[in-house]
Amino acid sequence: MADNPVGSAQGIALSQPQARRSLQARVAWGDHVVTVGGDAPVRVQSMTNTDTVDAVGTAIQIKELALAGSELVRITVNTPEAAQAVPYIREQLDTMGIQVPLIGDFHYNGHRLLTDFPDCAQALSKYRINPGNVGKGDKHDKQFGQMIEAAMRYNKAVRIGVNWGSLDQELLAKLMDENALRAKPFEAKQVMYEALITSAIESAQLAQSMGMPAEQILLSCKVSGVQDLIAVYRELAQRCNYPLHLGLTEAGMGTRGTVASATALSILLQEGIGDTIRVSLTPQPGEARTQEVVVASEILQALGLRSFVPSVTACPGCGRTTSTTFQEMAKSIDDFLRAQMPVWRTQYPGVENLKVAVMGCIVNGPGESKHADIGISLPGSGEAPAAPVFIDGEKAMTLRGDNIAQEFHQIVENYIEKRFG
Repeated sequence: MADNPVGSAQGIALSQPQARRSLQARVAWGDHVVTVGGDAPVRVQSMTNTDTVDAVGTAIQIKELALAGSELVRITVNTPEAAQAVPYIREQLDTMGIQVPLIGDFHYNGHRLLTDFPDCAQALSKYRINPGNVGKGDKHDKQFGQMIEAAMRYNKAVRIGVNWGSLDQELLAKLMDENALRAKPFEAKQVMYEALITSAIESAQLAQSMGMPAEQILLSCKVSGVQDLIAVYRELAQRCNYPLHLGLTEAGMGTRGTVASATALSILLQEGIGDTIRVSLTPQPGEARTQEVVVASEILQALGLRSFVPSVTACPGCGRTTSTTFQEMAKSIDDFLRAQMPVWRTQYPGVENLKVAVMGCIVNGPGESKHADIGISLPGSGEAPAAPVFIDGEKAMTLRGDNIAQEFHQIVENYIEKRFG
């Protein structure tokens, strides 16, 4: 017999995400501070898709994203009109009691907008700077420096965000030329990886040489391919200790975008890489922008890194479960819990760790319900019309009749109030 058989406790190692120790950045608005990196939890962020000039519409979407769980929200600042709108957006949010920090997304003209519109520079909590389009030649360092000077003047954090769709072409050409002289040249994609990483790290070092504190600099190297993202961030994480923003630059739409993001981010997060994440989903027609926040939160919760909303375990259904009652009940409970979280986060601390089970037959129903904090095992095909309810691992009651769903809904509410209230 093996020394450590599969069934022995000593033979199985528990899987836990690794830890990468980075510097810790502070992204703040007023007294509300969101720490990123260090021992802080992995943060969820998102980005609006409204016209920033529409201050009211943008503020409303930011509120929706924040209530869905986005801890940082990025907005496009691309024109003087957009820059002028930013203070009004911040004012609207403050009036609504939404303290989420705002990130200004700058490309091409950020140096002018931050200089010409100081109220905008002050209203933002963080600036996203793309070193690939801050200027060419002699203008590059000067215009990059103007943005760093604004960040230092107003005590703001910056994310130096490199993107393979807007990579510094002068740097890429230089690295390509150097590679051509090698005895065994690297593949073109490897050189591009190197250009992404070099652009990010050298830009961060340049910012530090100008006086920017290292702990207020975050980095990202975004690509749209899953394997490309994994390769780039593994190398980036080895070469620096700046907090890292993680995400595919264009994940895609619907299932494809969700799966691609979950795959890439989960692998890296399990390796301890990533301090803040965004799932860049293309919204399907009629789909809320908040879906990208839901997916990002679910990724972190599935990995056991954070808890955002109570989890609802439900069986997939089979030939034993001809009724759709358990499906409808699971969706109703899940929708209800998610909708209540903006209020419950403060009213019922810890409720996000609640586990609910809604099962469809006797095979796994009682067992799964016992593992949950509160669970119900509905009758399957041919089973007695009774639904036992389990609370904290013990059978508490059995529901019968036509109002099982409504009665269980009330039992869940009562449990939450009793345990977390």
